[in-house]
Amino acid sequence: MSPKKDREYGIVIQNVVASINLYTTIDLVTAYQTLIDDDELFVSYNPETFPGLILKIKKPKISSLVFSSGKLVLTGAKSTEMVHEGVLVMIEILQGVGTKITEKPEIIVQNIVASGNFNHRTINLELAALWLDRSMYEPEQFPGLIYRLVEPKTVLLLFQSGNLVCTGAKTEEQVLKAVDNTYITLDEINAFDF
Repeated sequence: MSPKKDREYGIVIQNVVASINLYTTIDLVTAYQTLIDDDELFVSYNPETFPGLILKIKKPKISSLVFSSGKLVLTGAKSTEMVHEGVLVMIEILQGVGTKITEKPEIIVQNIVASGNFNHRTINLELAALWLDRSMYEPEQFPGLIYRLVEPKTVLLLFQSGNLVCTGAKTEEQVLKAVDNTYITLDEINAFDF
């Protein structure tokens, strides 16, 4: 579903978090010792405090938690394409330190966080809280309304300024659908101040 032409939400993907399974084992000590002097990477490994190796790369600018089980958690990507690009770079780095990777990696997007706005229209959050099921608004605790959508299963943080944050989506299309569905609902209950 694409938004109507008169609705532009200015959606920007802020972070994509993905889990990756390389179906192999990784020698984290060897990886750390080999990569520690690489000026293009940031590497941290302290197994007494955390069981994974932290690996940050500059291009694409992403971070990854690398576990000896061959599983990774990748964060910092700005698109799902950037996730796939980052996985290829991580595979190349890990193969360079002796990790044997023979199977195609399993990549699962766990969460997309995006921000945007509702055409710069301000929202009457008190009215929205009265009409929106699965919403919570406690302005003394947090200035935004928390709105949990069933379809797609996402959470939107709505602010009086019309700004929003969407979290919990698995695809960019789900982000757009959640924002568009919320816009339509807010419009139907006359929650926009203008």
